[in-house]
Amino acid sequence: MAVRDSNGTELKEGDTVTVIKDLKVKGSSSGLKRGTVVKNIHLTDNDDEIEGRTDKIKGLVLRTEFLKKA
Repeated sequence: MAVRDSNGTELKEGDTVTVIKDLKVKGSSSGLKRGTVVKNIHLTDNDDEIEGRTDKIKGLVLRTEFLKKA
């Protein structure tokens, strides 16, 4: 299973990614702004999603179409 970001670059466990679009986060009053860095990602069983955490929000599940490898 190859997990790819919005540019087609392959993502691996522990990579750092950047959000390319402002995103609303369910269950949180704050969202993710474009340019937010998500470090040490975890790959899931679904090849369109990754798990990660930011300084403000823990336990995020993000779609890879909104990310690029940093």
